[in-house]
Amino acid sequence: MIIMNFLEKYGIKISDENLLLTALTHSSYANENKCESYERLEFLGDAVLQVIISEYLYKTTSLKEGKMSKERASYVCEDALAYYVKKVGYNDLIRVGNGLQNHVNDTIIADTFESVLAVIYLECGLDKCKDYINEVVIPEIEKEEIFFKDYKTLLQEFVQTDRKSVEYVITSDKPHIPEFTVDVKVGDIILGSGKGRSKKEAEQKAAADALKKCAR
Repeated sequence: MIIMNFLEKYGIKISDENLLLTALTHSSYANENKCESYERLEFLGDAVLQVIISEYLYKTTSLKEGKMSKERASYVCEDALAYYVKKVGYNDLIRVGNGLQNHVNDTIIADTFESVLAVIYLECGLDKCKDYINEVVIPEIEKEEIFFKDYKTLLQEFVQTDRKSVEYVITSDKPHIPEFTVDVKVGDIILGSGKGRSKKEAEQKAAADALKKCAR
């Protein structure tokens, strides 16, 4: 199958082609075609990624636990995972339902980094996963390419100068995608909005939007 080629440049051969196809299948496509989506694989891949990045930070830095957690978050957030998928080059192979054909956003793209990693783990083992991460992710860490900033803290610090409180309000909740939309408010004033595959991700994007508008 043609879709298998994108991993060959990393020395990875997947014998179960259907499993890799599942890793590229969004729930919208799965529901329309009565097949399995990548959600279970995503769950497994997330755990594998957390272990590999955690081990890397533990062995290569002397950071405290809290700082390691923040550093890890920088490289496993939605923006970062979507970047890795595009770097490897299989974002155009993701299968979505008819209603999403022209709306494959970074949330969906990011999910497949974890689901494909799960396939590599199941087919080739943890060492091959580490080799893959070493080629795709670690170079970005070594370049100190920061994908994620704590925009909520920055916004809180900005707003505190006026002694006002910040509130995050969920305006849309689509757990089946998953996608959340959040507005960040001070009193009745909406400062910004954001979307993400989790509430935390949406809140961070809302805070970033607010900071961008406040800086104008």
